[in-house]
Amino acid sequence: MIDAVFFDIGGTILDESREFEAWADWLGVPRHTFSAVFGAAIARGSDWQEPFRVFRPDFDLAVELERRAAAGRPESFGEEDLYPDARSCLAALRDQGLFVGLAGNQPAHAEAILRALDLPVDVIGTSAGWGVAKPSPVFFEHVVREGGGDASSILYVGDRADNDARPAVAAGLKACLIRRSPWGYLLDIPAVSEQCLFRIDSLDELPSLVAKHNAASG
Repeated sequence: MIDAVFFDIGGTILDESREFEAWADWLGVPRHTFSAVFGAAIARGSDWQEPFRVFRPDFDLAVELERRAAAGRPESFGEEDLYPDARSCLAALRDQGLFVGLAGNQPAHAEAILRALDLPVDVIGTSAGWGVAKPSPVFFEHVVREGGGDASSILYVGDRADNDARPAVAAGLKACLIRRSPWGYLLDIPAVSEQCLFRIDSLDELPSLVAKHNAASG
């Protein structure tokens, strides 16, 4: 049975479109051009920072974040950036008596913002807070520990086959891929998808799928 459900953050519960537009503006690049280059990099399976280096070869994320903050244009997000189905899905799963968590690759400031959103979750974990990022197995060791210690009873939900589903399954967790965000549409790895317990197009689908799975497993 599934006792705990953990969600990736960016691209899964959080729509990053507005922030990518802000980065394009910061780099002085037309938004549609930045999007096209970003999509090409994802399709090649490249690191997500590669598009930034196309326009600025010496791009250093930490340095640019500091510069943006100093200029009064910090990287940020809010309630308006949550996908419309995110809050209701989290609440519905908790109503089933499940342990619900967030666990994703996020910078230090993101955890405070997520907590301020008062989402219906039991725990929030980030790569900055844990000191390790996906797809490292150590990241998923944190997920397992926070989720009660039994990897097989934890479902990890994410938009990326490479960074979410594959390492989750390798760590013994169940996985769910959601088809959203650029990675969800462009990065298809059939061998990984076939190992997922669920594949969905909306978080609205998830609570009933989990409930049916648990009813069948009980």
